[in-house]
Amino acid sequence: MTLLLSSFVILMLLGLPVALAMAGSSLLFLVVSGTIPDVVVAQRMIAGIESFPLLAVPFFILAGNLMNIAGITSRIYNFAIALVGWMRGGLGQVNIMGSVIFSGMSGTAIADAAGLGTIEIKAMKEHGYNTEFAVGVTAASATVGPIFPPSLPFVIYGMMANVSIGALFLAGILPGIVMTLLMMLTVAYIARRNNWGGDVPFNLRRLGQAGIEIMVVLAFPMAIWLMTEVGVSVNVAVGIAFVALIALDWYFDWSAVMALMAPVILIGGMTMGWFTPTEAAVAAVLWALFLGLIRYRSMTFKALAKASFDTLETTASVLFIITAASIFAWLLTTTQAAQAMADAILGFTDNKWVFLFLVNLLILFVGCFIDTIAAITIMVPILLPIALKLGVDPLHLGVIITLNLMIGLLTPPLGMITFVLARIAKISVERTFAAIIPWLIPLFGALILITYIEPLTLWLPRVMGLTR
Repeated sequence: MTLLLSSFVILMLLGLPVALAMAGSSLLFLVVSGTIPDVVVAQRMIAGIESFPLLAVPFFILAGNLMNIAGITSRIYNFAIALVGWMRGGLGQVNIMGSVIFSGMSGTAIADAAGLGTIEIKAMKEHGYNTEFAVGVTAASATVGPIFPPSLPFVIYGMMANVSIGALFLAGILPGIVMTLLMMLTVAYIARRNNWGGDVPFNLRRLGQAGIEIMVVLAFPMAIWLMTEVGVSVNVAVGIAFVALIALDWYFDWSAVMALMAPVILIGGMTMGWFTPTEAAVAAVLWALFLGLIRYRSMTFKALAKASFDTLETTASVLFIITAASIFAWLLTTTQAAQAMADAILGFTDNKWVFLFLVNLLILFVGCFIDTIAAITIMVPILLPIALKLGVDPLHLGVIITLNLMIGLLTPPLGMITFVLARIAKISVERTFAAIIPWLIPLFGALILITYIEPLTLWLPRVMGLTR
């Protein structure tokens, strides 16, 4: 156990990527111990990625890439300007609202930061905002992506914890709203302190148009429900609603209705039992292709090929991380390291609220050094049994772990969002991190509320009958 953990830490300090550090320490332990047959190691590595829910990984990554190349991000941004651009700190509010909408399609914080971030930072700088404010609000808003459904980290957690991924998606909705409100309040406070106004004049017609588009999106599931209530079969009702929506969208040429429909389709389809979360990822890709190739005609086959190759590259790296983390986590279990950690935590406290406080400290620390997917794969087998003993709902634990790891994406030395935005804004990583620091306040505030107010995560899954 000591050899496994110490070699992992040493390799990390030497600057090796986390996946190679886990693989290298595992290999060293296996060579030195000589007690575990090679075939068992190979079986464990294959078992780590041989999972149906993991099929969602490449499809959600591809969906996010397709949304970016199809110009859907710019439509979302323009819609957000119409909705909240007139408020104090206009483009800061737009930044947050755009991220919330985009999170309903991509499921990853990196895709949000890289896709919308390019548009948002450029626009904010052109409107006179300082670079630090633009980078900070972009980084903070990107963390909403994996909390609002769909969510790639929730898929990995659901697979590791053996809980309903659909229930996890529902559990993230209210926490996502809390994060959004706290960040919008932060923008309003900074704007008032700096005497900033809105960036577009208040236009009742434009605001009304945005409101109509939201009402159309909300009317879609309502229309299906009403038709089923009068005896129309569900499949026929869905077909009628879709045909009517497409016809109306083509006639009125709405800016973002079809893009806003993505989360409705995904969440509604899973709630109604039409497809699993894995199949929802495929639905997201098909919807992005429909919008890019047919509705907006903004996607070229060259761009489609590039998005596909980018997806293959990202998927390969993700699956390699999962493979390395799987064998590392399995060795932690077989060497009783995981049990020793669990006993240490239980020996310290048997109060679930203190336990959740310790979980926050641990995952915040781990998230600073280890990739999100690797951290979930390693930490869930350790923390979940303790959480179940202390009466913590696994859905609640999943949202807490994911939010901690999203905050970890903002902090060095790993801080992937920090590096992405530093490249986009063309500033140093040090300046980028300094810009992010004030935005940790609303994120920590959200973390405290989500940790200690259970209904924020469990109310919706309970209403839908997906948890007790």
